[in-house]
Amino acid sequence: MKAAPAPSTTYNPPQPLDGVIPLEFLLATPAKVVCSAIFLSGRDWEEVKGSSLVHALVSHHMHDVLVDLVDVAIDEESASVTVSFTPTEDRVDALVGGYRAFYENWSSFEADYDAERARILAAGTVSRTARFVNDSLGSVILPLPGRAPEEPQYTPATIETSLPPAETQAWPMGDVVEGKPDALSAKFGDAVQLAFADPAAHTAGVVVLHRGRIVAEQYRPGVDHTMQLESWSMGKSLTATLIGVLVQQGHLTLEQPAPVPEWQTPGDPRQKITIRDLLQMSSGLNFRGQPRPRQEWTLGVPDHLYFYSDVVDAFRYSVSAPLEFEPGTVGRYLNCDPLTLGYIVKMTVEGLGEDYLTWPQRALFDQIGIRRQVLETDWYGQFLLTGFDYGTPRNWARIGQLHLQDGVWDGRRILPEGWSDFVSTPAPGWDQAQYGGQWWINTPGEFRVPGNTYMCGGFGEQRTFVVPQHDLVVVRMGHLADTSAARDTLNDMLEAIMGAVEAA
Repeated sequence: MKAAPAPSTTYNPPQPLDGVIPLEFLLATPAKVVCSAIFLSGRDWEEVKGSSLVHALVSHHMHDVLVDLVDVAIDEESASVTVSFTPTEDRVDALVGGYRAFYENWSSFEADYDAERARILAAGTVSRTARFVNDSLGSVILPLPGRAPEEPQYTPATIETSLPPAETQAWPMGDVVEGKPDALSAKFGDAVQLAFADPAAHTAGVVVLHRGRIVAEQYRPGVDHTMQLESWSMGKSLTATLIGVLVQQGHLTLEQPAPVPEWQTPGDPRQKITIRDLLQMSSGLNFRGQPRPRQEWTLGVPDHLYFYSDVVDAFRYSVSAPLEFEPGTVGRYLNCDPLTLGYIVKMTVEGLGEDYLTWPQRALFDQIGIRRQVLETDWYGQFLLTGFDYGTPRNWARIGQLHLQDGVWDGRRILPEGWSDFVSTPAPGWDQAQYGGQWWINTPGEFRVPGNTYMCGGFGEQRTFVVPQHDLVVVRMGHLADTSAARDTLNDMLEAIMGAVEAA
């Protein structure tokens, strides 16, 4: 195995903003999400306003307050979106009151809210902007003055597929669906309609594969099988898949210590962390997630969400965390582990002389019929596959089918033998057997599918279910996460699908 190159730049950690309510961070996430919804997905603003804008604000627990207080400016000429908060007495009272009520109830967080109210009034309008980069890389958050370099620290790529047009090839390498519907297909079709039964679910698209064949597929008006949709944390499973490709090629192993240059100083306890630990979300890194008390969030938002809120080198920030627990002993859902895996992918690929930004297309996507999967980056050109990634339901169905086939596609092994068993086996460090190798497992029975079903899972009920015993893959994608409607309709659909296949 070739050693990864050392990082070429000095890492400067981010600094916290003034005050208690980090408005500059709270506004950056919706700016980026709306920018991609408009310029990447090509969706209508009025639809986006009631779904993805709210969806992005839900991540910071402020959607009930901020959605009616922010102004959104869409600049077609510069392909950018700016989200602003202009303080008035009433607006600031609503903001401070909502923030105070939520965090006092959640984590007993105390602050001088009278001083915070005065600070926000005096600060004037606060804005954050995101800009569309291109059709290959989506959008990126722009930096605040003085907090990061003014220009991107990478050269954006235009990513091309080597495959012929999708409409010229049969599924799964193309999009031509052959074969006639049968009685079982009709039952699957009826089941899929349940995912769209409640408009509050904001279901965008569903695809069902049975024995590798598309047997049901439906989209809401304005969406089709080619639209790139926000996939959120389903991208974590994609990171694991890219690691699997490198393991199959002989460049990495599960048991090797993570080849992170920053951890190689003699005596650094992080040298014990293996790639297996990172895949199983059991690195032990001291990273602040949402369950940690609000007063521990030194940046005003948890480390887990900081990458979606500001301009930062996500990989270097992740690996800078010290060790808190012995590696492999405590399982926690934290973005530091998949981002560290992303760093390892980048260092390994570049160490092989490959172009990092275009490598996933060549090494994985072209191999399984995916012509375009948009992996967005930070300002430093690092893939943010913990949440800022876009794909189609058919793309995700192909990824699910690859795992259902234990990493073999059209007779060619892309992932190591047994990789699907590894990612779907409960990680030993977790209190509950619900997580494998960057894939969730249905052991707790949250979903109305067999307990050994494993899945990619993303914010807002983005799901790719792999159901081995029924030779099924089910993908559901949508745009909202502030009601139970998405989960309820998803489970209604799954129950009907299970009933259909079990009765066949």
